[in-house]
Amino acid sequence: MEWKARWICESREASDVCPLYQKQFTLEKDVKQATLYVTAWGVYEAMLNGHRVGEFVLAPGWTSYETRLQYQAYDVKELLAAENRLEVTVGKGWYRSPMLGWENSWVQQNQMKKPAGLLAQLEVVYQDGSMDTFATDSSWTWGESGIRFSEIYDGETYDASMMPRANMPVRVLDMEENALLPQQGEEIREQEQIHPARIFTTPAGERVVDFGQEITGYVELSLTAHSGEVVELSHAEVMDQEGNFYTANYREAKAKLRYICKEGAQTYKPKMTFFGFRYIRLDQFPGGPMNAKEEKFTAIVVHSAMKRTGYLHSSHPLLNQLFENVIWGQKGNFLDVPTDCPQRNERLGWTGDAQVFIRTACLNFNVKRFFTKWLADMAADQNEDGQIGHIIPDIWKWKPSSAAWGDAAAICPWELYQAYGDLELLRQQFPMMKKWVDSIGIHTTTPYLWTGGEHYGDWLGLDAPSGSYKGSSREDFIASAFYAYSTELVIRAGEALGEEVSAYQALYQNILKTFRATYPEYYTQTECVLALYFRLCEDPEKTVQQLAEKIRACGHHLETGFVGTPYLLHVLSSHGETKLAYDLLLREEYPSWLYPVTRGATTIWEHWDGIHQDGSFWSDDMNSFNHYAYGAVADWVYQVAAGITPLAPGYQKVKIAPQPDARLEELEAYLQTEAGLVHSKWHKTPAGWCYEVTTPVCAEVYIGTRKYEVEPGSYRYYSPIEVENH
Repeated sequence: MEWKARWICESREASDVCPLYQKQFTLEKDVKQATLYVTAWGVYEAMLNGHRVGEFVLAPGWTSYETRLQYQAYDVKELLAAENRLEVTVGKGWYRSPMLGWENSWVQQNQMKKPAGLLAQLEVVYQDGSMDTFATDSSWTWGESGIRFSEIYDGETYDASMMPRANMPVRVLDMEENALLPQQGEEIREQEQIHPARIFTTPAGERVVDFGQEITGYVELSLTAHSGEVVELSHAEVMDQEGNFYTANYREAKAKLRYICKEGAQTYKPKMTFFGFRYIRLDQFPGGPMNAKEEKFTAIVVHSAMKRTGYLHSSHPLLNQLFENVIWGQKGNFLDVPTDCPQRNERLGWTGDAQVFIRTACLNFNVKRFFTKWLADMAADQNEDGQIGHIIPDIWKWKPSSAAWGDAAAICPWELYQAYGDLELLRQQFPMMKKWVDSIGIHTTTPYLWTGGEHYGDWLGLDAPSGSYKGSSREDFIASAFYAYSTELVIRAGEALGEEVSAYQALYQNILKTFRATYPEYYTQTECVLALYFRLCEDPEKTVQQLAEKIRACGHHLETGFVGTPYLLHVLSSHGETKLAYDLLLREEYPSWLYPVTRGATTIWEHWDGIHQDGSFWSDDMNSFNHYAYGAVADWVYQVAAGITPLAPGYQKVKIAPQPDARLEELEAYLQTEAGLVHSKWHKTPAGWCYEVTTPVCAEVYIGTRKYEVEPGSYRYYSPIEVENH
């Protein structure tokens, strides 16, 4: 791509109003091909002759803008005419909105000082082979658009009653953009439409629309009104203890849509922002909020265009709702980057959340392209000394790495390789993995352990001391355990790539020896879990019994937080405690995965008790009801309960070893892998368990203690009698 375009912007100081850039041009020949290339300092919407260009919402997406700014290419041949008008509106987006922590971030301060810059180039190839290029330059004009305000956290204001006029000269910026790259990640697109489940009046007298499902996206309005009348909507995830509209957990995010009507029938949806919500409150509406009807509102689901690959179903209604909540949690937070939550003044690409969930993410959807782009941002943002920020894109920069968060640099590439078997992708990410492990040796205060520094610990562990969010597991223990694990993954990745890793093998042996000498005892559930899962304990059977005793001693429930929870059921089932793992999975009382389901959750909560049994809230300051991390439990259901695990990267060989439980009549898993569809189902009959298995590749199938070798493309049905005989 050869850019002839120049960056352009408003000819006056930028304001909250989104500028509209325009180019009018004439075509006198028959067009063979036409491609529009475009990007912006912010987010943009392009229109050609009154038609929207492409399906990408919030383009060009969110990257580490200093070094990586995506541009998009659109085929626009069918939109061209003899006389043409190309219009591009640019909003602040992630580039220039005040994001969490912006006061202390030189990265954001620099971005926010920039104008609403646009770079666009339309290349038209005619049937005779000649070509014209219409690129942003001084011939373009600009004016104020109807979007009077738009930011990521606070929402959008649109005035449909005004007629935009782009009749002012633009300013051409004297600079080159060296960070441009073609679209790498999945496009963000509108995916589904949801109609209201009900519209009701709260005890406080407010009119509220309930869509029945928490989503990420926005509401489309359809109404008839007079010019100047106003629609104003507020967004919320839940109702409070008294049944009233609750927004305190959005913190400083205003999350409002304000629409100023034109005359007559009209339809509108936001263009430059998004919300996380289930409910909307009608703060203003033509004729009064009580005049609003359900058919006037449609919730539009927005997320990255990922293909669904995994499906789970059981005979347990609450478990099925949990599976749905995991899917909705992923859809709601995979909006160009894996965000922690989509609603409050945060919505950041937390590395810790991503690494604990990535295996489940790869099972539910094809996220290869999604994570390829995000990991490229991670590599771009990696410090010279190898440290990794808490969030990617790293708009903070000033915070040192935390164990289990920075370890995403090793864990995410490895999990992506296991899911998709792409050696070239692993090769691209291998330098980042090594550099990360090397950085720990630089910053630790104890050789062969990771001590010192500030970490998140076992974030939100239920065994946390009063006033702490970090759990009671020792931070140095957690950090050193992940040091060992990341080093092991570097070794395994290097061996897969044929790289020299002898230095890391020696490092790992020293870490293992030092860890065992330093931490002979484990004090919490999470410490037991990490010692088992990372194979650091000298006596696994003793450790799993200690873990089981801790679970039973505290009332037969988990106490783990972000760090321990993803591995908890895995270590139990892999060491003979599958029944106890099911006890935790199927538990309905707090704390458990199913407790939020009993409280009406439609996504995964940040806290096990985001809503207490009496209807009160955990807190206002940090209480997201769409926080996908604990949804990582789904990978245990796929891989252990249904029994589908890869024996080779990309599922080129598969192990199917289902582990049923008498409390479930049935469990079924479908998984569309790189090699084809894998299916595992078990159900209960009076004669015993029946099993169904489909595999596109060579598979090892274990039914009880019996091993079967299954050929590619075959389907097997294991009857109760056959199982009993073996």
